[in-house]
Amino acid sequence: MGYILDHSGARAIFAHEMLLEQTGGLNERTGLDCVKTGSSVAGWNSFKELVASGRDLDAGIPLIEDDEAAILYTSGTTGSPKGVLFTHRNILSAAIMMAVEMRMKPESRMLHLMPLSHSAPLHLFLIAGTYVGAAHIMAPIFTPEVLLKLVSSEKATHFFGAPVAYLFTAKQPDIEKYDLSSMEYWVYGGAPLGEKEVRLVKERLKTDSLYCVYGLTEAGPSGTLLLAGEHGQKAGSIGKRAALGTEIMIADEKGNPVEPGEVGEILLKGEAVMKGYYKDSEKTAEMIKGGWLYSGDMARFDEDGYIWVVDRKKDMIISGGVNIFPKEIEELLASHPAIAETAVVGVPHPEWGETVKAYVVLKQPGSLDKIELKAFLSGKIADYKIPKLYEEIEALPRNATGKILKQSLREQKESV
Repeated sequence: MGYILDHSGARAIFAHEMLLEQTGGLNERTGLDCVKTGSSVAGWNSFKELVASGRDLDAGIPLIEDDEAAILYTSGTTGSPKGVLFTHRNILSAAIMMAVEMRMKPESRMLHLMPLSHSAPLHLFLIAGTYVGAAHIMAPIFTPEVLLKLVSSEKATHFFGAPVAYLFTAKQPDIEKYDLSSMEYWVYGGAPLGEKEVRLVKERLKTDSLYCVYGLTEAGPSGTLLLAGEHGQKAGSIGKRAALGTEIMIADEKGNPVEPGEVGEILLKGEAVMKGYYKDSEKTAEMIKGGWLYSGDMARFDEDGYIWVVDRKKDMIISGGVNIFPKEIEELLASHPAIAETAVVGVPHPEWGETVKAYVVLKQPGSLDKIELKAFLSGKIADYKIPKLYEEIEALPRNATGKILKQSLREQKESV
């Protein structure tokens, strides 16, 4: 938080009184006006009291769509957060796209359980819903029980969550007692759900209305959609068409479109794409070239035109000059009956440059058998892809939206 305030040059901070403990003494900073809900306390002004004591003024500043509107900071999974600068046009383009694609209307009821500091819940749900006059149902925290209770009691029609939120909810033992019939759009993003996971979620939530949205903060987020009717044979894909107002291309290292089956980088273009990184023209130039936003996601088309994300370019392991994509290994390890979840990273090796290491969370802690895991993978993938190192951990580190913090794993002391 301190880094973001310094980098952005923020002059004021607004906080809900329930979150004051998480602000970590920010009210002691000089030159920063601190405002909270509820009554005023030492170092914090009351928002209600400020509004009551104010007066109407003509802003006197004409606004146009291309004026800068907001800075959202990336999750910083690989270093310091980057400030993503959006114009009014960028934000409205993303919001209108989602409102149209998810058929939002004044009668819609948007349920918010994900952090609104992230672009998908903020632009694609809060602002999109507000744009059409929908109602908003807010909750301070996500738990499966809170989600189920609010869908049932508030008759929510739209919900966005990370895949992990759906999987946790699907495992809720008393899910049958909740009436979830009002929900029209169960939307997820941040990562695909595999075929088995989709079947579990659809069965437990008693729905066929499951939608995947693909994008990244820098894109608005706006990218592709996997619609409800496509979750059968194409579960795990991010869809075959770009979202409204967006263009997509999978390109090779020279920026040329790849053939079906070939792996390339996802490029995106559209009015929702960011203006650039705040105070970082160099990284902006690396990210946006020729009008295309380079996503950093490696993917391929299948024979039906559906797009499958192979892995993050930055997560690719280079061992002995050979490219290894962790996602392929993770999916195989996750199918092992003893493994609850796993993450694969590259760690330094004196001869090969990097070697493959697997972090595993076991269903029965303390039962890690490295030899057995290697045997399980043998014959399913090439030998050079089989992890040489294994480490059991209690839980994978994640950020607020459920993304695994692989940089944190890379920085941990190496273990065999």
